[in-house]
Amino acid sequence: MATQVIVLNGGSSSGKSAIVRCLQRVLPHPWISFGVDDLIDRLPPAMLGSPAGLTFGRRGKVDVGEDFLAVQHAWLVGIAAMAGAGVRIILDEVFLGGGASQERLRGYLTGLDVLWAGVRCPPAVAAGREIARGDRVIGMAATQAEIVHEGVRYDVEVDTGRTESLDCARAIAAHVR
Repeated sequence: MATQVIVLNGGSSSGKSAIVRCLQRVLPHPWISFGVDDLIDRLPPAMLGSPAGLTFGRRGKVDVGEDFLAVQHAWLVGIAAMAGAGVRIILDEVFLGGGASQERLRGYLTGLDVLWAGVRCPPAVAAGREIARGDRVIGMAATQAEIVHEGVRYDVEVDTGRTESLDCARAIAAHVR
């Protein structure tokens, strides 16, 4: 079976978005990308800063509420349906719960051929990128740099602190069937 979904997991400012753009260039077929930031950008403003939605605390801590989980459920069901219908998907994720988050996503992707890719970046490098971006809660990158990988099992891992995005994408693409 050919790979239907590539899941990139890494902390904020780890370089996932740049890798996605490179993957879309180096992979031989069209791949559609979705990311947790896309979902957050489309939330109604009332869900941001609400305990039922998403709250951002000190040092970039993210708390997820029941309303966000309900929206995320529908989002993931839709993404899985698209992949099942033949659309190749690259999913840019941040596993705040580490391995538990991976298992939850795995449940949505049952029956699909998934490539799990870890995108690592040293906390200091990610923190520098976070400041340069100017659109993130300060501290989020350093806070997430390691915790998103705890208990997660990958098919391939890359490190954007040592390797350029294009080379990371090529390393991931080498694992696509």
